[in-house]
Amino acid sequence: MPGDRLTLQDRQRIAAGLHEGLTYAAIGRRTGRPTSTITREVMRNGGPRGYHAEAAHQAGAGRARQHRPPAPVTSPGTAGLGGRDPRIVDEVGAQSVELMIQAGLPQMMAKVLAALFTTDSGSLTSADLVRRLRISPASVSKAIGYLENQALIKRERDLRSRAERYVVEDDAVFTSIMAGARNQTRIAEACAAGARKLGVTTPAGARLENTNQFLRHVIDDLVRSAEHWHTVYSTHPRPTSETD
Repeated sequence: MPGDRLTLQDRQRIAAGLHEGLTYAAIGRRTGRPTSTITREVMRNGGPRGYHAEAAHQAGAGRARQHRPPAPVTSPGTAGLGGRDPRIVDEVGAQSVELMIQAGLPQMMAKVLAALFTTDSGSLTSADLVRRLRISPASVSKAIGYLENQALIKRERDLRSRAERYVVEDDAVFTSIMAGARNQTRIAEACAAGARKLGVTTPAGARLENTNQFLRHVIDDLVRSAEHWHTVYSTHPRPTSETD
């Protein structure tokens, strides 16, 4: 049960779930374990691509005999973690990925965005993302293109290394909301044009006109609210400690 140690059968189910491309939450439901347990288990035993049930079980047995937690693991993929245990950052990132996927973001795009959000600098290169997420450069490129199109990130040139850096800014969500509002406005305009062509007194025309009016009201409310809170947080940034 959740408080018990993982068995070899549990670890075999985890390995099978990773092979099937399941999320940590889905694997947790399959094994009856919390998502955080699955995240820690995978990340301390080779990551999603390097996890092997038998090897992980032997390592787990060794840790149990020692009766002490393993030393923090450092790797080339720990850039921007501020000295934190990579496993803790990975756990926060995994939880963020789950929520983003539930909100409709594709899995790979969610992983890249979560990695940027959980990095202190909010900035990583393609090489950083490849090492940290253990994915291919092609996967990084595809995810970056998608996120850039959604106005969630932007590209910058690193003057020292000439490498391209991908940046998520503090107001990335505001920028994305405004971009989404512009897209929704175009949909409303198309509905209005369609209603005029079909005739607003016809059932189809009335449906399109109602959709147009609904979208415009919602967009207006959303934009006003987003602009208000963006101004509030831009004018009153979060406090920092005196040692920062």
